[in-house]
Parts: sequence; C-alpha cells; structure tokens
Amino acid sequence: MVKGMRITPQALEEEFSLTTAATRLDFLSRRDNGDTTLNQVEDVDDDDWSSIKSIGTSLDVHESLELLALGEVVARKAHGSRLVGIRAALRGGAGWEEIAAALDLSPQEAWDAFARSIDQQVTARILTADAAESARELAGTRP
Repeated sequence: MVKGMRITPQALEEEFSLTTAATRLDFLSRRDNGDTTLNQVEDVDDDDWSSIKSIGTSLDVHESLELLALGEVVARKAHGSRLVGIRAALRGGAGWEEIAAALDLSPQEAWDAFARSIDQQVTARILTADAAESARELAGTRP
C-alpha cells in the first residue's frame, strides 16, 4: 500500500482477496497491544536489551486505518458469499430452518435476507433478471 493513499474499503477491496484481507487483518490486530495511552517515548540505554521485554507494539495511524478498512472489506466479502451459500444449500435440499440456524437467524429473517441479497445483486448488475428469478423460485415462499 502506498503511503499517503486514502485508505478506504473500496480501495482495499480491489487490492486484496478475502483470504489476503483476512490474513492482513489478523496480522494487524495481533500486533496492537490494545493500550489506550498515547504513545510515549522511553529513554533507554542503547545497550540495554532487557528494555525490549517491556515494549509493547501498537499500530501507527496508517496501520490503524488499514485495520479498520480491512475489517469492512472482510465483512463485505464474507457477507457477499451469503447469497451463494444459501443458493447452494437450497439446491442441496436444505430447508429454511437449517439455513436460518447456519445464519443464526429465524427462518423468516433468513428468507428476507436472501430476498434482499437477490435485489441488491440485481441492482449492482451482478445477477441478471433471469438468474434472480431462478433464485427466487429456488427460495420458494416465505416461511
């Protein structure tokens, strides 16, 4: 990532696959020690290696913004797989009770989420009208 580049989910979404974004997100979140105090300079003798033990890691502003944007990228990409997963489950014979349990939703909420995903993908021109109609037929009536 080029320093000075505006860090947005859209910019990172084009740059990272889901796997790479999740790996980088994990790396950055593990690097931060969670300390809420402001960064402080510690005056340590250059030859005193024991001081390394007490030094925690924290993210700089660029890395912090990258962490936030990567969280959004991962969430969006994972959420985008919902439609694919539900269609595959329905084709395989799963019912809305099973799908709802996998999503931690009620069957009605799962069906509604599926319907919204179809509409969103049609609006984004990811699904054609025919593919959307096929997905709606696969969903059946709302439980």
